Amino acid sequence: MNNRLCRLGGIFSVFLLIFAMSETVHATDSGIEGIISVSPARPGPTRVGEPDKKPVANTTFVVKQGDERVTSFTTDAAGHFRVTLPPGHYVVSKEGPSSSIGHWQFEVEVASGKMASVDWTGDSGMR
Repeated sequence: MNNRLCRLGGIFSVFLLIFAMSETVHATDSGIEGIISVSPARPGPTRVGEPDKKPVANTTFVVKQGDERVTSFTTDAAGHFRVTLPPGHYVVSKEGPSSSIGHWQFEVEVASGKMASVDWTGDSGMR
């Protein structure tokens, strides 16, 4: 019975150690997270009571460091995204042919162990 309890205690200790290590990894994540919107959301004048911007849903963005493409991500239906990156300076731009219309690029600095929070609004080019 004592051997069985020792064995169970050892197994529990291993699981506890693995759990603690996995929490440490998540605590040191760095990268970018937030929401991307577009404005103006429609052509013509601003309408009272209607938002002038809307989320950029299901759209792919490229992350570059200098001239090197590091990764890409796709926003969800509400324009939210999260991408892990090592610390550094990054340029994020919309991927695809419509990226030449309006302004679809922003820069962000990622610090070690922190997620940079972004609430960025792109220019649709509509007036």
